[in-house]
Amino acid sequence: MFSQETLALLMFALTCGALLLGYPVAFTLAGSALAFAAFGWLLGLFDPTFLLVFPQRIFGVMTNEVLIAVPMFVFMGCMLERARVAEELLHAAERLFGGLRGGLGVSVSVVGALLAASTGIVGATVVTMGLLSLPTMLKRGYSPSLATGSICAAGTLGQIIPPSIVLILLGDVISNAYQKAQLEAGVFSPDVVSVGDLFAGALFPGLLLVGMYIVYQLLHGQLHPQSSPALSREERASAHAQEPLLQHMVRALVPPLLLIVAVLGSVLTGVATPTESASAGAFGAILLAGRRLPAARRACTLAIFALVPLFLLATTFDMRIARDVIPTGDWIAIICALTLCVPVVWGAGVGLWHLRGGGTLGEVCRSAGRISSMVFIILIGASMFSLVFRGFGGDDMIHEFLASLPGGTTGGLILVMAVMFVLGFFLDFIEITFVVVPLVAPVFLSMGIDPVWLGVMMAINLQTSFLTPPFGFALFYLRGVAPPSVRTMEIYRGVIPFVALQLLALLLLAWFPKLATWLPEVIFG
Repeated sequence: MFSQETLALLMFALTCGALLLGYPVAFTLAGSALAFAAFGWLLGLFDPTFLLVFPQRIFGVMTNEVLIAVPMFVFMGCMLERARVAEELLHAAERLFGGLRGGLGVSVSVVGALLAASTGIVGATVVTMGLLSLPTMLKRGYSPSLATGSICAAGTLGQIIPPSIVLILLGDVISNAYQKAQLEAGVFSPDVVSVGDLFAGALFPGLLLVGMYIVYQLLHGQLHPQSSPALSREERASAHAQEPLLQHMVRALVPPLLLIVAVLGSVLTGVATPTESASAGAFGAILLAGRRLPAARRACTLAIFALVPLFLLATTFDMRIARDVIPTGDWIAIICALTLCVPVVWGAGVGLWHLRGGGTLGEVCRSAGRISSMVFIILIGASMFSLVFRGFGGDDMIHEFLASLPGGTTGGLILVMAVMFVLGFFLDFIEITFVVVPLVAPVFLSMGIDPVWLGVMMAINLQTSFLTPPFGFALFYLRGVAPPSVRTMEIYRGVIPFVALQLLALLLLAWFPKLATWLPEVIFG
């Protein structure tokens, strides 16, 4: 009556149904897996020794250095949200682009890209820009659907523009799947795919999406001037108007750009691993947030200026002291670096002290702890699910099914991308990453698909899950802060063109894989 394949399909279907009903993700994944493992064992269709591997998997999660970057990037995003970086950027961009038709929408896209490269948290970006930009856009005569669509789409850029939590999680899953595929093919010294490869691979497609958003809004402004009018010089005047535009742009742009260079630049240049760059980003976020406090402004500003030559020294000289012979030039660089560390440590200490006194530090730590705990408990539950699924032979069944599809590898890839897109209407990106990707990625990688290209394709596809009605999280975030005059259907209508642009970007990436693979090849070889 029952077979291993039947139980594997039933487990997958019932798990998806439970998730759609709103049951907690981690407990649904682990609970359904344990229930089906027990049922299969009673029927003699499941070997319980598979479960003996589970403690090793948990230990692997605990000792995975790449995943340490997740809580630090989350901390960085939460701290920058409190530092009001978005507010400064939006004021500057409004003054720069507001004179164009669709200029406020362009401002939102540009600021969304900068926030994506410095925070990477969709909820914080959408809520912040919804509170700051949406009232202004509506007041200036923008169409509610265009305004809400622009904000939701710009807020999701943090899922594709590195550093991104999605790319970190995908990088870990793709790396494990790639090594497994090579070992099964008899390659016992497998190549490694790192998170840095995915960061480099996602950079051009992310910038391509930003460019497409900007072009769409400028064209929409020309074709429908009443939906996105240009602002007059008087309307662009604000509390910052007394400050020269260039000075305002420098003050608003330099701090987040320095953080982006420190985080993303250190990964792409090979100076630091993603985990090390995440710690640098969290440290820089503390300095930027402390700089907003009058009592800590001078110390944090001095620390930020000291970090720039410290970064240049680290990229130019060999700073290791555990060497038998250290050249004179390296000794001088080491002494200079130690000297520069004094204002850096002092500024961070002063900033933390005042952030703690104002309650900001405790609030940020609690928020980062909640988000990180959610990610890791889902990862553990998904690990149990995939283990039992493989115990039923589900991975072999998927391999045979995808290989038998018309069109071979291409047909299988189209089907999986379509399934992931549809699941994005109902499930969160974390659920899809931990449930679907580990099942299909080893199959595609064993067929010879480039792992970086596959990872970036999946990342762009998962990005649409934040925008697709009815359960797109970006839509809920914006609905929570939008005024009552903005109807929910207007938000849904507004995101449809941007979902279409994301699908177009996905097609372009499928047609031109070099968009994702060229930069990693140049940087990492």
